[in-house]
Amino acid sequence: MQASTTAPSTNLRHKTALVTGGSRGIGRDIALRLAEAGADVILTYRDRSDAAAEVVEQLRGSDRRAEAVAVDLTGTSQIASLVERVTSVLASWKVNALDILVNNAGVSSHQAFASITEAEFDRVIDINFKSVVFLTQALVPQLADGGRIIAIGSGLSRFSMPGRSLYGSLKAAVERYMAYLATELGPRGITANAISPGALDTDFNAAALKDNPQMRGYLESVTALGRLGVAEDVGGVVAMLCSPAARWITGQRIEVSGGMFL
Repeated sequence: MQASTTAPSTNLRHKTALVTGGSRGIGRDIALRLAEAGADVILTYRDRSDAAAEVVEQLRGSDRRAEAVAVDLTGTSQIASLVERVTSVLASWKVNALDILVNNAGVSSHQAFASITEAEFDRVIDINFKSVVFLTQALVPQLADGGRIIAIGSGLSRFSMPGRSLYGSLKAAVERYMAYLATELGPRGITANAISPGALDTDFNAAALKDNPQMRGYLESVTALGRLGVAEDVGGVVAMLCSPAARWITGQRIEVSGGMFL
């Protein structure tokens, strides 16, 4: 197949996207940036219905279609119902395919490896990896040819810090999973990539940073750009990867860390 010689754009008009964990933090910013580029957005949330409603209102205020769906992605028990809900929303929008899937929902873990229990392991792997695998599997039949799959990885898959062995290792698994998806879905023109943030000053990391100026100062000192990241540093990169301009990028891990531990 001969590639088009027309310069690709960053316009996502008439595209549909699902962003898991889209009610706060980087998920919220991803949803906003996709909508800013023209996409209609379905976002999921677990228990912050007020925050999800606020994001939906903001998206609709920018003349985009938006819906929020409650789901617990601890494991796979609610994936089938989520897919049904996504299908229903798309039908109400009179479209028959999803164009963009962003696997963002996740939980953190801050335990030394010697303290990790089986229950903690199961909790983190269920949300951070297992749900990514099986939600993607369930939605791929509805994903349009030429679609985009993005997963949120972590800078901790490249560098290591105490107390982050479980979280960092599972994020590394997510990032490699994207490479395998890229290989298997390439014949359909679907790209799959991982965005791997560095240390972010969001509520996701609040427990580690709250009342800990020494940690904050250390993280800033090992970052080339001299500050912690914020959610707004990530969403635009995801939107770019979902656009036609990124049509030749697949199977990649793209670190968005401000240059941590260079």
